[in-house]
Amino acid sequence: MIEISNMNIVGWEAAIRGMRNPKNSWSRTDSYPAVDCKKCGKIERDGICKKKDRDCTGFECFYIGDNDLKLMTSLRNSGTDHRKFMRMIVVYLDINAPLYWWKEFDTYKVGTVANSCSTMHKIADKEFTIDDFSHEHLDGVSRDMFIQNDHDQPYFFCSFEDMLYIQVEALNKARNLYLETKDKDYWWQMIQLLPSSYNQRRTVMLNYEVLANIYKSRRNHKLDEWKDFCKWIESLPYSELITGDIK
Repeated sequence: MIEISNMNIVGWEAAIRGMRNPKNSWSRTDSYPAVDCKKCGKIERDGICKKKDRDCTGFECFYIGDNDLKLMTSLRNSGTDHRKFMRMIVVYLDINAPLYWWKEFDTYKVGTVANSCSTMHKIADKEFTIDDFSHEHLDGVSRDMFIQNDHDQPYFFCSFEDMLYIQVEALNKARNLYLETKDKDYWWQMIQLLPSSYNQRRTVMLNYEVLANIYKSRRNHKLDEWKDFCKWIESLPYSELITGDIK
């Protein structure tokens, strides 16, 4: 499970201005902020929204002219040394995702900033529920667990999804004991028992260059969260600068 919200994209004008500095070609710029079209409450101009069904919430509406888009595309295709403008198009967003996904996201440390909800400080603030965890792929069909051969009796009888419910109950037991006693030993039970499917919210800052690296490396990943994240990338304004010719 992954949820993306509160998106905001800024820096188009500065990125284009800087892109034209090397050849002093500012006079060829044909991009401009747009006017309010009443669709997203920001700035837009009639006829320039390339995807009519796109949700523009949080986007800085900016029209990129043909001259600028041609140069951007050329620089983008020339490689990372030439497309520095992409690092100046900054994206802010909130992501709620399981810890097992965040461990992989942390690979992309260059050009990113993230502020997360604190597990260390806030783990006992609320009761644990099953929806605090990503569990959409857990098998809910009951079965004998830990049978070594056909003649052995099962240690217990439950499904994989039941195992998560048991963990949630154990976490809540440790939480209640910690709240009652303030004994740090019970806090440790929560910290060390917490599964990697626990969903954590982070506010993230990254840029189009980082997103290009993510899209190239993760678009065919086995995790659904990466596939969904790459679909979100494809919905961004001028996403072809990120995805290039990759299909």
